Amino acid sequence: MNYYSLHHKSPNTSFKNAVIQGLAKDRGIYFPENITPLSKDFIANITEYTNHEIAYEAIKQFVGDEIPTEKLKEIIKETISFDFPLVKVDDNIASLELFHGPTMAFKDVGAKFMAQCLAYFNKDNEEEVTVLVATSGDTGGAVANGFLGAKGVNVVILYPSGKVSNVQEKQLTTLGQNITALEVDGVFDDCQEMVKTAFLDEDIKRTLTSANSINIARWLPQMFYFFFAYKELQKTNKELVFSVPSGNFGNICAGIMAQKLGLPIKHFVASTNINDTVPNYLVAGVYSPKPSKATISNAMDVGNPSNFIRIRELFNNDLEALKSAFSSYSFSDEETRETMKKIYGDSGYVADPHGAVGYLGLKKYNLQANEFGVFLETAHPVKFLDVVEETLPVKVAIPVQIQKVINNKKVAIKVASYEDLKAFLMK
Repeated sequence: MNYYSLHHKSPNTSFKNAVIQGLAKDRGIYFPENITPLSKDFIANITEYTNHEIAYEAIKQFVGDEIPTEKLKEIIKETISFDFPLVKVDDNIASLELFHGPTMAFKDVGAKFMAQCLAYFNKDNEEEVTVLVATSGDTGGAVANGFLGAKGVNVVILYPSGKVSNVQEKQLTTLGQNITALEVDGVFDDCQEMVKTAFLDEDIKRTLTSANSINIARWLPQMFYFFFAYKELQKTNKELVFSVPSGNFGNICAGIMAQKLGLPIKHFVASTNINDTVPNYLVAGVYSPKPSKATISNAMDVGNPSNFIRIRELFNNDLEALKSAFSSYSFSDEETRETMKKIYGDSGYVADPHGAVGYLGLKKYNLQANEFGVFLETAHPVKFLDVVEETLPVKVAIPVQIQKVINNKKVAIKVASYEDLKAFLMK
């Protein structure tokens, strides 16, 4: 399988090179040359397969022969070593919990898969690779955990100062070893722009790659849990609507990829906070990125989502075709808090702010009698402890994954500009 840049000014490249490069030389993100739907028999009989077998079928065409079959299956086994339960919270709505991995966020899947792929490609290479990643919250912790102690790999995480939760900050600033955290005076979009600029800076002699969802090995594995949810919900005999809390839009883009592979999903809802670039685009037909604003659902505080260009490509840049299968709605912090209260009051379910935004998206979409809605609960409520405990009459127990880091000392380097980042990378 080869990949092309969505800016169309760089040569096509292999899976391996796309993973290692992260971003094409023309600053475009990579996209697969072909998407071949899975067999109808496989989809119809999906309940007969294990999650490991399903994941292998979903991803193998995108890897091709660049990782041997048995090694790829080993990588998948390591990647999805935890559960993805569905929890019913309403008559026709369930939460798909994606927070049962090592850092308690959905990004554990992509981070673990990418780390394993990069380790395989780098096994005979004496040159060190620097993984450069921007985070609005959960990406940093997942990447840090996934690459911790990896031979020949240094990880540099940029995060916006004061705009991630305490737990998220501890997860990315306390591990040490080959993980370095840079605390940026700015917002997530500033961090992301610094990362993209560094890739094209010829003065920097390090081998750089990205572990954001711009990297295909971070993005594509997120298809897996849409397949797992379909496997569990096939018995409902209802059409499925997925609402995905969306910031950089990699997660929902992976869901649409699963749909293109043949998964019978009726509709996607991209649920956002007040960072409403995509909802506005669907209304006005003009894509106008803008600076992000801070909210209580900070992992979605993105004003220029990198993966939306992939979503447009999946629909051949046809706005009407996109709108037929995809909606996007924006919600305020006040609406988010009220919804957290409603979900808890109605069902006793504790949703984090991102999950509550996903639930709101399903309500705004207005499910019909023949439809069943799934919202993605992308992180454990403990990741947003202050917001959850201020909003709901609950005391959130601290899971063991968080206990390991919560009392550790933060270590981060202050960064105010791209020149600061460049100076660090050129040491």
